Amino acid sequence: MRVVMLRHGRTDWNIRRRVQGRTDIPLSPEGRADLAGHRLPQDLAEGRWFTSPLVRARETAVLLGAAAPIADGRLTEMNFGAWEGRTHADISAEDPAAMALHEAMGLDMRPPGGETPREVQRRLIAFLTAHDGPDPLVIVSHKGVMRAALALASDWTMTADPPWKIDWRAAQVFDWQAGHLTIGRLNVSLLGP
Repeated sequence: MRVVMLRHGRTDWNIRRRVQGRTDIPLSPEGRADLAGHRLPQDLAEGRWFTSPLVRARETAVLLGAAAPIADGRLTEMNFGAWEGRTHADISAEDPAAMALHEAMGLDMRPPGGETPREVQRRLIAFLTAHDGPDPLVIVSHKGVMRAALALASDWTMTADPPWKIDWRAAQVFDWQAGHLTIGRLNVSLLGP
């Protein structure tokens, strides 16, 4: 089964480099303008559309042409706990040694009061298993969920930067077969006006 994943458009918190997590921030005017008139290539737009229940993902799906996307809580952004609303720079400056330890944990890194990328992977696997079938899926979600998918589909442990250059404004295409996710095509550009 083909799985096309897209990250939501920009929000005010993205622009300010704040960790959003599950905080329900809408798209910014700039984010809406970025998406205006854009579409997935036709061959990738066909299929069942799902989104995170967070408003920024739902707005993005509609702006990209999804008629009736279905929200699913398993596609919600990673819970960043106490880090939500703060910048990575501020968190790192507060306790550089603690941040280095967190980042060295990779898939098992847990922000205070939050969840790990490995737990996000479990949610994603449960979603894909529940929707396995002949029809392709188009998912509009979040960077944390997409990073978890990339790690799931490869040997990336998240202890270092990804081995690929990812364009978070593009579509990432995966294949789901027999309970395994593999990378299909990365950085598929949206069609613009």
